[in-house]
Parts: sequence; structure tokens; C-alpha cells
Amino acid sequence: MAKLSATKPERKHFFFLNPYDDAAFTRCPKCQTKTKLRKFPLVIHIEPGQLLLLNKICRYCTSCDLIIAKKSEVEPLMAARFERLNPEIIGNDYLVIGVVDRKDWREGKQGKRPQGEIVERMFMFKDVLTFELLYPNWCPDTEDQHSTK
Repeated sequence: MAKLSATKPERKHFFFLNPYDDAAFTRCPKCQTKTKLRKFPLVIHIEPGQLLLLNKICRYCTSCDLIIAKKSEVEPLMAARFERLNPEIIGNDYLVIGVVDRKDWREGKQGKRPQGEIVERMFMFKDVLTFELLYPNWCPDTEDQHSTK
């Protein structure tokens, strides 16, 4: 009889770091389904070689498996975390690279899991997406559209 493997899948979720202050993405930019609020333990890599586990409320589309985190909310949380511990990395380049299970997040926060083990146990994103907002604008009608032939 074949034995089932209990290994985790390597990739989980799609991700979008929302750079727009005026767009909350209450609807999914891919499928227009209403997004839900969910808490995700995000894994953030900050240059040079610093990992941060951030348990953050994000928008989530269950249909597309898309996590949307607002950049204007993530960055102040990162700065607050490193203000006393390592202030010289505040403002450095960073990349949200995946998520971990809630149990692993708790153990990482308590110092029970070293960074190397967190990296081994994390789920990388399937893909990191970008979306461009198209703002509605008004344009006057041209005469050609109203002419009758």
C-alpha cells in the first residue's frame, strides 16, 4: 500500500502589494468578487538579509486566492518594529516573499524557531502581481460621433 507524503506544497497564494493610498480593493482586481479581511503571517525580506514575520490584516479574494496588503500600512509597522532593534535598516528595500503557518509565526515570534527554519517552513507566493488603476475621466463628445449620415 502506498504511503501518503505529508510534505507542504512549495507555493501558496497570489500576492499584491497595493501602492495606492486611495484604493482599498474591496473588490478583487482580477475577478471583481468582494474581498474579505483576513489575517496572514507575512514573511518579509529586508535588505541586507533581515527577515520579518508580520501578522497583518489584508484583503483576500477567496476565488482567486489573492492576498492584497496595503503598502502604506505595511511600511509603518516595519519601521515601528525596527525602530529600537535595528534602526539603520529602516527605509531599506524589502520584498514580501511568502506566508507561514500561524503556529510557525507564533514560534518564530517567541524565538523558538530560528530564521533558517522559518525559511524552510514558509510558503512562497505562487506569483506577485501588479495592477494599474484606471481612473475614470470625462471627455467631451466629438462632433463625428453625433453626426448623421
